[in-house]
Amino acid sequence: MLRPIEYKLNRLARGERPRLLDLFSGCGGLTLGFQLAGCEIVGGVEFDEHASRSHALNFHHGLRPELFEAHAAPKDITVTGPHALLRSFGIKKPDHEVDILVGGPPCPAFTRVGRAKLREVHEHPEAFRHDPRAKLYLPYLEYVKELKPVALLMENVPDILNFGGHNLAEEVCEILEGLGYRCRYTLVNAANYGVPQMRERFILVAIHEAAGAYYSFPMPTRKVIFPSGYQGTRDVALKHIVLGDLFAPKTRYVPIVESKRKSRPPVTVGEAIADLPSITGHLDGTIRRGARRFDEAVAYRSDVTPSAYARLMRTWSGFKGDGQIWDHSIRSLSDRDYRLFRAMKCGDDYPKAYALAERLFTEHLAKEKRAGRHFEPGSPEYEELRSNYVPPYDPGKFPNKWRKMAPDEPARTLMAHLGKDSYSHIHYDSDQARVLSVREAARLQSFPDGFKFSGTMNPAFRQIGNAVPPLLANALAEPLLKELGVHAGAPVDIHDDSKAQVSAAG
Repeated sequence: MLRPIEYKLNRLARGERPRLLDLFSGCGGLTLGFQLAGCEIVGGVEFDEHASRSHALNFHHGLRPELFEAHAAPKDITVTGPHALLRSFGIKKPDHEVDILVGGPPCPAFTRVGRAKLREVHEHPEAFRHDPRAKLYLPYLEYVKELKPVALLMENVPDILNFGGHNLAEEVCEILEGLGYRCRYTLVNAANYGVPQMRERFILVAIHEAAGAYYSFPMPTRKVIFPSGYQGTRDVALKHIVLGDLFAPKTRYVPIVESKRKSRPPVTVGEAIADLPSITGHLDGTIRRGARRFDEAVAYRSDVTPSAYARLMRTWSGFKGDGQIWDHSIRSLSDRDYRLFRAMKCGDDYPKAYALAERLFTEHLAKEKRAGRHFEPGSPEYEELRSNYVPPYDPGKFPNKWRKMAPDEPARTLMAHLGKDSYSHIHYDSDQARVLSVREAARLQSFPDGFKFSGTMNPAFRQIGNAVPPLLANALAEPLLKELGVHAGAPVDIHDDSKAQVSAAG
């Protein structure tokens, strides 16, 4: 009997589609990108109940009810073994089923922001090392050991390369090499691959040595000038990686090589969302506070010609919408915020918004004084009026808390807490004076318009913010499938208006 790896390689050589399992799948950003490249989706493992149901809604909606619910149910990878998982999906021979394994273990403990928020840090500065979330790459490796995929991809935040002064990626590679895999890793930015968002990620790809192949990371297709903060983050992450030194420790890090051909400019926020309808109900009181359920549809704007990118989002085969948008919902904020959003300039951050608020407050006080009304500083009346104009956050501590997007640039990184605090992505249209909608956030992550999100607005925002952009996943998947001898379509990137429609395999 053939070993599982040999069995899978033979099956791929016969032209069968690679079968993919997504660990820590979220709603399915990696899954969608690999599906577009040609993979058949075995399933996903996800702890969050809404994200797990979203994954099932989008990739397993045609199954009979009991199997669909098996996919939709949340799963804890620390207690759910690979064989039990696949049997719950109706698979009788788990060892022979998974060709490609992908996933991104949750990253709070890897990020400097996340580490700072751990309660134990206040008592012990090295406590983040013991955060159990930082050990979730171990169950991932256990799945590799048990399922023996031909290839795998691991995604995470750049700080995994500098985890308390330790390069965790090298440790992972050592374990994988002991299991027979050839490993390479790098840092990529989604904006370099046609995603309208600057999102820096760590990517590790490994191929079993029996395949006789080596992975090459795709060259960027877009030329992007990144703000200094992104380069700073990259420099910190790469602090312990030394290249070009014969005496430096061995590293599997491979820097991305830019194409010598003239690269095209990045996809911008305006290209991504300008065709979506305006929202002004929060300004006239017709949109009220409360949970937002996706039960009201709106039409695309008829006065805006959709960009090639927007048409791709509308026409993604298998994820075409019904000509309407069901999740174009926003958070309700305060009149103070709407006033500031309207007055801010594109690119303004929180310190500039705070200074603007102080100026508007001072102007209002002068107007009140001319009308014969005086407010004594420090009085309850004065403080109440001030709170109606000036937000309470210290501009010295929260410089990135607010930002008004520019229509002619990619967006800054979308975060998982977008549902609770979406001031980091204020719409560029001052007449709308608002933050992003759920569908706009999905567009900036490159989710097609027919992709469904389970739950209400806040869970949907969290799923989007946690996801890997599908177009980035597709760019990474295509060369991997090519190395495995699988015919895959060219990675999706919009060159011109004639290439706005794509077909997902299967």
